Amino acid sequence: MKVSLTARIFIGMLLAILLGHWYNISHTAAELDVFASRISILSDIFLRLIKMIIAPLVFATLVVGVAKVGDFKSVGRIGLKTILYFQFATILALLLGLLLVNFFEPGKIMNLQIPAQSASSGVSAKGLNAKDFITHVIPKSIVEAMANNDILPIVVFALFFGLAAASVGEKAKMVVNAMDAVSHIMFKVTNFVMKFAPYGVFGAVAAVVAKQGLSVISGYLYLIATFYGGLLFFGLVILGLICYFLKIPFVKLLQHIREPIMLAFSTASSESAFPKTIEALEKYGCSNRIISFVLPLGYSFNLDGSIMYMAFATQFIAQAYGMDLNIQQQIMMLLMLLVTSKGMAGVPRASMVVIAGMLESFNIPEAGLLLILGVDQILDMGRSATNVVGNAVATAVVSKWEKEL
Repeated sequence: MKVSLTARIFIGMLLAILLGHWYNISHTAAELDVFASRISILSDIFLRLIKMIIAPLVFATLVVGVAKVGDFKSVGRIGLKTILYFQFATILALLLGLLLVNFFEPGKIMNLQIPAQSASSGVSAKGLNAKDFITHVIPKSIVEAMANNDILPIVVFALFFGLAAASVGEKAKMVVNAMDAVSHIMFKVTNFVMKFAPYGVFGAVAAVVAKQGLSVISGYLYLIATFYGGLLFFGLVILGLICYFLKIPFVKLLQHIREPIMLAFSTASSESAFPKTIEALEKYGCSNRIISFVLPLGYSFNLDGSIMYMAFATQFIAQAYGMDLNIQQQIMMLLMLLVTSKGMAGVPRASMVVIAGMLESFNIPEAGLLLILGVDQILDMGRSATNVVGNAVATAVVSKWEKEL
């Protein structure tokens, strides 16, 4: 009997929790560090293999997508619809994050031990100004961008390349076909890499549970439950309603993307699910040219789970320090996050960097990040899975608007 990838990943997670818990209760802290370091080699290998795929896959699929869309007018029309939807989803995610944290007030209720205001979180708030963002977006070298797996500069270069290929016409047909072939080869490489996914998941989960134990979940249960409740509400109710009003079969979409969701959740990485999401959306019926255009952009501009977390976590830390932000400050934070949350894909601990910037902007002690760093891996699993669902819905929405679904 053939066992599905989803089932193998789930089995890997369960075995990892059992092994990690046993190690946590039966070994010293020093032994746990050694064990976590060694077992996480499995997840490091898997995530490196995924990162190996991302740059050529994003470049090839986006070039083909733009070239197939055709002229500047078509690209502009689809691009405008895509960006408008991304902004709409971002505003909904930010508002939900703020409503949740203000209604349930986890920062006040949890009665946590507050870190000293002078303590360092190790997360830099640097690089969030407009100049740095713009210079980061425009690639000075596509080779450098690909070497660093920097998604946004790759997307910008691919847009230029695809538009140029479309305007050249017949002469560029061979190059576009070659790029199409590259994307299909990369999908095959993805299938090879995915066979290692259950082992990567096993290593990642075992390392977290061994070091932090199951007690970290119970200690922060209210925070985790509140945030995960919000993610489920956004992912199932809000996105479900968007699909309902646009007559997009939402349950069928979820069935098609269940493997990418499980992969993103178990590895706490939206990137790891990118290749599988493309395949799933093609099987669902979305147009290949729309998938190739919308999905890579979504990984830079439409990370719904991460965006919701930024608003939620900033206000949570303010509450913990007894520094509730008033309505004007929260509106200002929302407007700032609309800008600073964009293009963060490929930046290590991207959400934390943005949150650190928000804390600095509102004079909230940066040490408050230490309150959530301990459970960030658990929270990141949920927001990564939500990012996958959000981008799948975005692709389906644009496909529907273009009458290609």
